[in-house]
Amino acid sequence: MKKVIVSLMLTIGFAGVAFAGGDAALGKSKAAACVACHGEGGNSLVTTFPKLAGQHERYLIKQMQDIKCGELSADEQKAQKCDGRSVPTMTGQLANMTDSDLADIAAYFSAQTSSVAQAKTDSLAKGEEIYRAGIRAKDVAACTACHSPTGNGNAPAGFPTLSGQHADYVAAQLRAFRAAADGLPGRNNDGDIMIMRDVAYRMSDSEIDAVANYVSGLR
Repeated sequence: MKKVIVSLMLTIGFAGVAFAGGDAALGKSKAAACVACHGEGGNSLVTTFPKLAGQHERYLIKQMQDIKCGELSADEQKAQKCDGRSVPTMTGQLANMTDSDLADIAAYFSAQTSSVAQAKTDSLAKGEEIYRAGIRAKDVAACTACHSPTGNGNAPAGFPTLSGQHADYVAAQLRAFRAAADGLPGRNNDGDIMIMRDVAYRMSDSEIDAVANYVSGLR
């Protein structure tokens, strides 16, 4: 598993050499409609909507591109060679956005400061153990391998920041990856190596909830 993670990081990191960021100043006005769900400056108040503030540009751009792709037919997705991500609440929101618009929006949210979250204490120890050491008996790798010990992710590789993210949102995404790994409708935009699907598939609900709770309080 560790070799797979390293390989994935090198592959995505190499692709990131040509990455050009957007204009945060332009992105502020383009992101005006996003406030309704994601909150002022990208700090959503509803725990089912992700915080976008402080998130890495590369990751935000990919997710927006994948969401746009997710509204295409299967044949169109195949023709465009894109990873579709179905997010019903985002339907039509990005349809008229250009790649430049997406880059500007990503730059704006990335430049904002994420609000502080408070993790629950009941499953904190269990969540920390999974995050830092994985689950050896199930061959679940430590989350720190890709998301860093502080939860800040890896910007060049496109691995997202998890620190301070809503626990409800993180848990929902892990369950979506797990569902996709089980052949059910879910989230499958984690690349050909399917690293998140592989990890989530091996985790129980209680393990998912524990690690999601832990990262919500990371700083």
